[in-house]
Amino acid sequence: MDWSRHPSIQRAADLLWSGEIIAYPTEAVWGLGCSPFDEQAVYKLLALKKRDYEKGMILVAADVEQFADYLRPLTPEQQQTLRASWPGPNTWIVPDIDNQIPEWIKGQYSGVALRVSAHPLVAGLCRAFGGPIVSTSANPQGKSPALHQWKVRQYFGDSVAMVTPGAVGAQAKPTQIRDLVTGQVVRAS
Repeated sequence: MDWSRHPSIQRAADLLWSGEIIAYPTEAVWGLGCSPFDEQAVYKLLALKKRDYEKGMILVAADVEQFADYLRPLTPEQQQTLRASWPGPNTWIVPDIDNQIPEWIKGQYSGVALRVSAHPLVAGLCRAFGGPIVSTSANPQGKSPALHQWKVRQYFGDSVAMVTPGAVGAQAKPTQIRDLVTGQVVRAS
């Protein structure tokens, strides 16, 4: 199924462009997303989660090409490392050499966390939106991530503009986060 053409996913993409927050299934948990280009939407999402902006946010994309502008300044070896691990459960902190990513996404960091999702619905959502979106687990800070739609609704009620159809993938834990420059694991999977 091409999720990018699904009416619910097209509606979700329109909501993202309107500055709304949506919930959608990822490889392991339900996620919350918004447009990374909309500062107010990002701060609204952070307030909803009770998450400090300094922690930074992950951007998720349908394919490597959606990150092309951010990857261009990287070395060929760094680009190859990313391409070899995507799509898949690998989030990389990538240096923002040309300072393209706003601080409301990077938080206190000089790099940005990027992932190309292997989940077909997430990829379809990013294609329908036309680029990467913010992706963070659907839970208030300190609570367990939502594994089901009903848990998203329990946590956030009507504060989320839409909960898409679909189900989480078979991955047991959220993605590993590694620093592209050092190779250091920042969050184990």
